[in-house]
Amino acid sequence: MSTLIEQAAERLEQLRQAGVVLPEIDTPVHAPAAQVAQVAAAPVPSAVSTSRRVELDLDAIAAAGVVTPNAPRSTVADQFRVIKRPLIANAVGKGAATLTHGNLIMVTSAMAGEGKSFTSVNLAMSIAAELDHTVMLVDADVARPSVLRMLGLPAGPGLLDVLEGKADLADTLLRTNVDKLTILPSGTPHGKATELLASDAMRKLLDDMATRYSDRIIIFDSPPLLLTTESRVLATNMGQIVVVVAAGRTLQAAVQQALDTIEACPVRLLVLNKARSDSSAYGYGYGYGYGYGYGDTPTQAAPES
Repeated sequence: MSTLIEQAAERLEQLRQAGVVLPEIDTPVHAPAAQVAQVAAAPVPSAVSTSRRVELDLDAIAAAGVVTPNAPRSTVADQFRVIKRPLIANAVGKGAATLTHGNLIMVTSAMAGEGKSFTSVNLAMSIAAELDHTVMLVDADVARPSVLRMLGLPAGPGLLDVLEGKADLADTLLRTNVDKLTILPSGTPHGKATELLASDAMRKLLDDMATRYSDRIIIFDSPPLLLTTESRVLATNMGQIVVVVAAGRTLQAAVQQALDTIEACPVRLLVLNKARSDSSAYGYGYGYGYGYGYGDTPTQAAPES
């Protein structure tokens, strides 16, 4: 009997050190062995015990134009509500077609500077406001990661470290003070990042990420399609791809070339960014080969194909 109690007490201490909140036992010294053993037998939730919690400065993020929880209704917030709705429908199997890993959504662009990272962060924040879904934001732009910088967070281990076998996924995830938002950093720069993203380890990781939680939608901020090969490799495992196009800047030929590199993906959506009205307000458009802006005059998105 005493051995069982000692083992249970040791297990309880391990759970407490792991950060797991345990029910209180009024008289731990005289508690029945069965009661102690029952509590000690509880599994350690890996996400709770090993992932780190970070505090986002929501005021600073909002000042930079990012949608944040409980912020007053804004034009940008409404635009991202429009953009996310068909993505969510596709992710949960309520779109026009059933997709494999429809909850894996890659956000990219043809060239740099078109607003893909800004779109990724805002899209993740907007989905985090959903009542029925959680979201993981993955900084997959392993060559020039910017998600942590945009959110005011320091660099740390992440995706590449997991793929190289130097860290577990649970150890690298960042839980935030936005309840339904978790972040996976890009991780330590690696000379063979493309090969890591194309590895069996990556495919297994993505399959696990896509199927582990039925309510989770995963947003990947990836490199531009025409500047690196990482995004094309990543695209082969995605259910949906959002291509951000800078209005008045990106040539239609570049957009077409970028779309050609991801033609195997069943769903490719275009978001028109930086569309200006006469009042110089920025806006977004969305479409399968069509789009609309948010200004005095509708703007036409580049065709999908």
